Amino acid sequence: MPHVLFLSHGSPSLALETHPARDFLTALGRRLPRPRGALVISAHFETPRPCLGSAARPDTLHDFHGFPEALYRMRYPAPGLPDAAERLAATLTDAGFAVDLDARRPLDHGIWSPLSLVWPEADVPLLPVSVPMAMSDAERLAFATELGRFTEAEGLWLIGSGSATHNLGKRKPPGSEPDDWARAFHDWARDAAERGDAETLAAWRERAPHGALAHPSAEHFLPLPMAVAALGGAPMVTLHESFMLGNLSMLALADAATAALLDTTPAREVSRESC
Repeated sequence: MPHVLFLSHGSPSLALETHPARDFLTALGRRLPRPRGALVISAHFETPRPCLGSAARPDTLHDFHGFPEALYRMRYPAPGLPDAAERLAATLTDAGFAVDLDARRPLDHGIWSPLSLVWPEADVPLLPVSVPMAMSDAERLAFATELGRFTEAEGLWLIGSGSATHNLGKRKPPGSEPDDWARAFHDWARDAAERGDAETLAAWRERAPHGALAHPSAEHFLPLPMAVAALGGAPMVTLHESFMLGNLSMLALADAATAALLDTTPAREVSRESC
């Protein structure tokens, strides 16, 4: 069984501001063993068909506007996994998927913003994986299943970085309680992930309460059914629940084996002076 995480990455300002989700992410990195590398499906890496970032030393992409200058000065110099990207591309091609390699793809904030809190020393090599928007739901789940098999075979981890709810037009002042629609969708998504039901999650437009309100566009939700599909139907475990800016869910989940590591691995003391 592969090690799989789903992390709601929230606003880029999470890297600077006090919030329960920030506390969770910083503690997560101290409680988990250090993987030898991770594939990261990012909501901010959208392509028609699958694309893999194969840079050996990916740059830090500041793909946002209107935030404090301190965020634009941040750098997250995690190394890439170019050899693994080549092997994964070959594996996916053999499985019938057309896939591209991008040797210039930087780490977008869906990757570095949360992982700068989890692994502040930027010493875990990362392989960006796009959200393939032109695929059907069934194709996308099959693609994610192959990602899960590859990560298990290679001894890597898989991380889906998105958001359980993502309607920026419905943001509220910090500290606000979530509206009923946001809570209802969050609960629905969490419960389906805890059942390992990737097909229900993939059909969120038809089956979820307030789906169009929770996600006016799909890209931030799709890493969640992909993460569940990578586990082949095994249930996920909820690690964290909170809301940012009122209606932005910060749900975090993991496969059962990874969640169990949180109870058995001694906390690590690490430098928090990344970026």
